Amino acid sequence: MDLKLYFDPVDQSLSNRRFSTDSFIQSVYLNEDKLPDIKLMDVAIIGLLETRGSGALNDTGVKLIRERLYGLKKGEGTCNVVDLGNLRNGPDLDETYKRIQSVCHYLMSKDILPILIGGSHDLDLGQYLAYQEEEKMVSILNVDSRFDLNDKTESDPNENHIHRIFTHEPNYLFNYSQLAHQSYLVNASATKVLQQLSFNPIRLGALRDDIKKMEPLVREADMLTFDLSAIQSIYCPGGNRSEIFGLTGEEACQIMWYAGMNDKLSSVGIYEYNPEKETAENPTAMVIATMLWYFIEGFKNRKDEKGFQTNDYMKYVVTMDAEPESIVFYKSRLSDKWWMEVPNATHIGIYDRHYIVPCDYSDYELATKGEVPERWINTYSKMT
Repeated sequence: MDLKLYFDPVDQSLSNRRFSTDSFIQSVYLNEDKLPDIKLMDVAIIGLLETRGSGALNDTGVKLIRERLYGLKKGEGTCNVVDLGNLRNGPDLDETYKRIQSVCHYLMSKDILPILIGGSHDLDLGQYLAYQEEEKMVSILNVDSRFDLNDKTESDPNENHIHRIFTHEPNYLFNYSQLAHQSYLVNASATKVLQQLSFNPIRLGALRDDIKKMEPLVREADMLTFDLSAIQSIYCPGGNRSEIFGLTGEEACQIMWYAGMNDKLSSVGIYEYNPEKETAENPTAMVIATMLWYFIEGFKNRKDEKGFQTNDYMKYVVTMDAEPESIVFYKSRLSDKWWMEVPNATHIGIYDRHYIVPCDYSDYELATKGEVPERWINTYSKMT
């Protein structure tokens, strides 16, 4: 793939600014006069200017995000980051989805993680479709104050894109988790439908009770899509549909840190930034930039926790009184994180014979008391 055909370079006025020698921009390869060689890259930043999926956005926000991000300090560790510039819009919205799909799939095939910034939330449809060619099951984590499950004939694309993902054929969606929805903004029957599908709708209050318990859900995701409306308007006045209540900026950064550390996660999108709603200091751009900074710092701390039969893991087998006869847990010696094994009864199809599910110590404790963790039940139900 010739990436030059898909991108407009980064605005040179940004790199011409006098950033300090320890600023983030000093560790980023920029697509300016010449596209950098991406062979050794780990992460690729992609600006999105597509706003036709929403009636309220404009396309000036990406530059503001870059200004804030470039001016932050370099963190510890190493991570090769390339800023590819802004993806050129297609002649229509569906063509833009296809361009996002093609570029993301190409980057992921090279073990480069794409970070999409800007545009309307429906662009995560292209992000999702990038996994289609791999023909493997995908787990999505969506952070949003609303469900965006409307019928596509009744609303703008940024309000029905999750419905389109759910109904897309062929369907490779294995698990869907949504964090931080606000109950008074969603249809109660939709919550029940998600639960019946053994998906994980986690309302804002439940997340806030103990955000550390969200880490296993984040760790299960292949793809993260983040709508700024999930963050309080005091932090993100430029969130297109932000409300008074929502996540704090710190909580948003905590989620991004968990996501960065997730060895499985292979794409990220942050959507629905409307700079026309910003206040004078552009705080929303700063929040997004800080979220990206924490994600990349988390990425640098990945442990490559794969291969559960190695000495990097301690294995625990808990005998149960009924079905299942036992549940196998793994604890990482590197990070102290937990997983549990869910057997695939059919041993055929697109699932592995055993599916390893991220969990936490409380799931292990529950099993030792003779109770099957809900996380185990939900996963098993998807495979039978």
